Amino acid sequence: MIWFLYNILFIVGFILLIPKFVTRMWRRGGYRRHFLQRLGIYSESVRKRLDPGGFIWIHAVSVGEIYVALRFISEIRSRDRSAQFVLTTTTSTGYAVARDNVGSDDIILYFPVDFPPVIRRVLALIRPACLLLVECEFWPNLIRHARRSGIPVALINGRISDNSYRGYRKMKVFTKRLFPDMDLFCVQGEKDRDRLLDLGAPLDRVFTVGSAKYEVADRDPDGERSVRQALESIGVGDSHTVLLGGSTWPGEESILMDIYSRLKPSYPDLVLVLVPRHFERAGEVEAEIAARSLSCLRRSRINDSGSPVIPDVLLVDTTGELRHFYFFATIIFIGKSLTDSGGQNIIEPAIYAKPVIVGPNMHNFTVVMEDFISREAIFQVKDSDELEKTIKQLMENPDLRSAYGERAAALVREKSGSVRKTTDKLFEINGRPSWTPLERITSNRPRLSIR
Repeated sequence: MIWFLYNILFIVGFILLIPKFVTRMWRRGGYRRHFLQRLGIYSESVRKRLDPGGFIWIHAVSVGEIYVALRFISEIRSRDRSAQFVLTTTTSTGYAVARDNVGSDDIILYFPVDFPPVIRRVLALIRPACLLLVECEFWPNLIRHARRSGIPVALINGRISDNSYRGYRKMKVFTKRLFPDMDLFCVQGEKDRDRLLDLGAPLDRVFTVGSAKYEVADRDPDGERSVRQALESIGVGDSHTVLLGGSTWPGEESILMDIYSRLKPSYPDLVLVLVPRHFERAGEVEAEIAARSLSCLRRSRINDSGSPVIPDVLLVDTTGELRHFYFFATIIFIGKSLTDSGGQNIIEPAIYAKPVIVGPNMHNFTVVMEDFISREAIFQVKDSDELEKTIKQLMENPDLRSAYGERAAALVREKSGSVRKTTDKLFEINGRPSWTPLERITSNRPRLSIR
């Protein structure tokens, strides 16, 4: 009865969200592409690639989680070269990043809606050896049907934010029945562990291993070289002060543009680089730039052979390049932390030893923020006025920039190891060095075919 109620509520919620899906498909071309995959309907070519089965299925909702998944793919493959992966994601930007980084033998799909007929169909097509869920992706029908088929399910780099915890506590009647169906929970911090235990996770399956995001920010010399060439082609060099807004959300670009306009007269070498979280918003952001009478150049339109023309704003409308731009930034603001809520990855810019500023809303990175704040390795501001003061302070004080940047980079180096610890636990589920096929901790559960 509990799960019947969940499915009824899911159908109602899905119907109510159809206008949102249609609007998103209209606004974002990337969201329309392969939409049928979300219903478990795949092309013949995809079905043929899935035919062997035995994949390790990793689900990562968006870009940040995709990078975590890619790091685990690399670690697992270093232990078993024969391992093959199906990587699913929810967003078009996550899909683009995955497409550009996975191996030729791996398959990228959009995540299916969590409705029994769809989930049964997808599991029958993928026939995974195991299912790995990144961070906070608890889909009841997926987990339950995987359990019925004897497929091990593990949470990796798990976290339960304040908002998620409040929501899950209201649904404890579901979680206390769902979490025992999972074999392993590898979480970022003790608070995450305590929250999962409170929600019904078995005590002997929850382990605190730290954040895998400390290990996903590898540098890419080729990517950095490409960005350097692009910047130099428009006249931006080492003598310029680059203020970068990374993974910005609506409202944050406007705030940064206004700050730039006020600071530019006093700092003529200042250049603003904006990297919206969703590259499909580039047209919208470009219109905001024009409304402020600022010059704009899109990254995709840079002509490497053209004459240097430094714009007020360089608008990055490509995917997968944000981390390369971090290398050339002087001061970095991380979005979804000022006008929106939750925050974005602060570890990627930290590896470049650059000063990072965030807004007050960083609850998606509670554990990481605690680490950074305790080391005085990040600036957290309460509003746009404080953001402007902090940017100006950093522009005037190179030693302060260096001190914060170096402490951040040192922290990232110190905190590595989560991926290795988690993978050790994943292999312990199997109880032997080979990866596939994994067996459940409790071997008495029946293996059911999915039809």
